[in-house]
Amino acid sequence: MNVFKEQMEIIKNLNYKFYNPKFFIDEFDKKKNKKEILITIDDGFKSFYTEAWPYLKKNKIPFILFISTEPIGKNGYMNWDEIKEIEESNFAIIGHHSHTHKYLIDMNNSEFVKDIETATKIFKNKFGYIPEIFSYPFGEYSKYMKDYISKNFKVAFGQHSGVIDINKDKFELPRFPINEKYGDLKRFKSLINYKPLEYKNLKPEEKKINNSNNPPKLIVEFFKEQKNINNINCYSNDGGNWKKSNLKFQQQTLIINFDEKFIPRRGRINCSLNDNGKWRWFGVQFTIQKD
Repeated sequence: MNVFKEQMEIIKNLNYKFYNPKFFIDEFDKKKNKKEILITIDDGFKSFYTEAWPYLKKNKIPFILFISTEPIGKNGYMNWDEIKEIEESNFAIIGHHSHTHKYLIDMNNSEFVKDIETATKIFKNKFGYIPEIFSYPFGEYSKYMKDYISKNFKVAFGQHSGVIDINKDKFELPRFPINEKYGDLKRFKSLINYKPLEYKNLKPEEKKINNSNNPPKLIVEFFKEQKNINNINCYSNDGGNWKKSNLKFQQQTLIINFDEKFIPRRGRINCSLNDNGKWRWFGVQFTIQKD
């Protein structure tokens, strides 16, 4: 909590506004000239309710709490009364985070749909409505999963790092992880000032890869207005170790041919650009299917 409070103070001292997620869906397509900070919390652990919630409530700091319905009330998790208390506040919303919180990408399509629908029915019963914002457990999704989610929700978050802008795919929105492993203040101070690295198109759309398409070829088409494209540096964990990626440019298009296959379970690529002193960032995550 001490580190968390310091992080919140850093945001305030930089004069960034905490963004109320109640407006997120309606305002998504409206271009903002000033960065705002949206806080998201996954899973609904009891420790969030006992430690962070009193502080967030006292300071009226808005956030999204993503809940998986199956663990609710079990040891270490919040119960429905506690979740409803948060849901009834005017600065926090509850998001859909599946039913079981298992590795949904390992399920077949019908099992995946059943898991989501089970949670949807429970939310409808408990709240009288279905949350419109979804978060993929572990940030993992296939094209089938994303297509299904896009038909049943308004926006969805992954767990690849980056800054949201109006050009990002609404159903694979990035977030920076801030936790015990990635929450030190030095890193936090850096990433809180990152700008979005906006792009026109990113391929492949399929983020679930197997032996037949591992490694994938990453192709990112940037807007003509984006300058200093050749200053981009990318790092990837293909082969199991982080290293600088070999980049190829075709005008405003970046092509990365990875040296080795990505190792299960997750392949990550992070790219940054020093754009006249402004650091821009985007990340991509693939989920590798075991043979």
